[in-house]
Amino acid sequence: MGYREILLELPTDYTEDQLRSKIENELKTKEFSYQIKRKSLDARRKTNIRWQISISASSEQIKGDAPAVTPTLNIPYKKRTKKALVVGSGPAGFFSAFVLQKAGFNTTLIERGSDVKQRARAIGVFENTGEFNSVNNYAFGEGGAGTFSDGKLTSRSKHISQEREFIISSYIDAGAPEEIRYMAHPHLGSDNLKKIVSTLRENFLNIGGKVLFETLLEDLKIKDGTVSEAITTSGTLAADEFIIAPGHSAYETYRMLIAKGVEFRIKNFSIGCRIEHPQEIINQAQWGHKSLPGIKGAEYRLTSTREGGLPVYTFCMCPGGRIIPATAYKNTNIVNGMSLHSRSGKFANAACVAGINLSRVHNVTTPLKALEWLGKLEKRFYKYSDGYKAPACTIKNFISRKDVSTITETSYPLGLKRSALWDLLPVEVSRAIRRGLKDFSRKVKGFDAGIIMGLESKSSSPIQVLREENMLSIGFNNLYIAGEGSGLAGGIISSGADGIKAAMAIIGKD
Repeated sequence: MGYREILLELPTDYTEDQLRSKIENELKTKEFSYQIKRKSLDARRKTNIRWQISISASSEQIKGDAPAVTPTLNIPYKKRTKKALVVGSGPAGFFSAFVLQKAGFNTTLIERGSDVKQRARAIGVFENTGEFNSVNNYAFGEGGAGTFSDGKLTSRSKHISQEREFIISSYIDAGAPEEIRYMAHPHLGSDNLKKIVSTLRENFLNIGGKVLFETLLEDLKIKDGTVSEAITTSGTLAADEFIIAPGHSAYETYRMLIAKGVEFRIKNFSIGCRIEHPQEIINQAQWGHKSLPGIKGAEYRLTSTREGGLPVYTFCMCPGGRIIPATAYKNTNIVNGMSLHSRSGKFANAACVAGINLSRVHNVTTPLKALEWLGKLEKRFYKYSDGYKAPACTIKNFISRKDVSTITETSYPLGLKRSALWDLLPVEVSRAIRRGLKDFSRKVKGFDAGIIMGLESKSSSPIQVLREENMLSIGFNNLYIAGEGSGLAGGIISSGADGIKAAMAIIGKD
């Protein structure tokens, strides 16, 4: 059997027959099988936007060696008596628990929120009535914050190929579309994620894992650097190894860990707002067309830097998505973005944030003060709106800083409150975002026709745990802080990989 790697160009609405015909022409044979290795959109020339598709083809009629295979994650199984407790069911928490259970540990996964079905129901009530649920919301509940997101599976983290392959394979086994293996910018969509996290939980239970929902970690019993028990709202849970993957929103968990001697430091993070446009404006600017057959919606990634100013960039762009009330606690007001797999909604949205270091800009010198500073800002937006309406204005208003205009349409479900949004943000952040919006409006035609709203404060954590090379928290023998809550990972893939590495570190000890 011979193999060949082929790079093809095809129209955006190509058919399976067209793809096979292209491969046939390249191989000069009709007898072959193939696998898509990578698929990306080439939109450099708006008059000829094409898919670029890398194919691995095999046939008895051709020559060539088989392509290198990515090594798979080796999870050594043996019957073990040790117990592992994992806190948080987001990607880091779930995949660390899944790997530990596959390795033979007696693993319990606890989650402060409910299962995804109850969580979705509570979110529906919140969006329809404004009645906030502290147990189940866009931050807390099965699957973590990522369950209600665009479900992006891209990551800039290095040296995680085995972990990434394990995560992708697990998602596909749980019902994710096969395309996430090869798309240049794969995403799952919140509709798929709700089904996937439920199926993953069943897979975990089927191999002997245990899940406790509505179980909040309140305290840890520690002696000489060894954690013996977790105090939770469901009682005391003893274990030999502990992984805490609380996400970036669990402020009370951060404070408890700091009080228990877990070392954190302040780090660079980002805050800003959400911007929203009709998707057709972005399509027209990026493609030269309001729509293209075979493509869901145009994306953008924008940056703006200036010497002496804060860097500004767009983040978590959701084509065909909507803006959501992502607050984790009552009396705070935060926004985020999400989309379904089809990305077929009327609007496009993205975070527009400025990078900041609180110790340099606001003389905030401790992790606890960083949490306090950010919490006050989140409450400030709530107080201004007297609820969960998102303070908003047009991008043109923000740039000119005057004449707050009426906003007619938005995807945000709880309503907008016209405001001088620039005055609600820290001065240096407001100044940087204003400059960034000017730059983006020069780069993307029609960009200044959009709106900007709310506080985006959860793109990353303001603090970071200090860990040993073996993933252990400094000063501890059996405590691991993983995922976005560690401040050392962000997004589904890198967080899941971080959790897997913590699990593999535990397995390597035993």
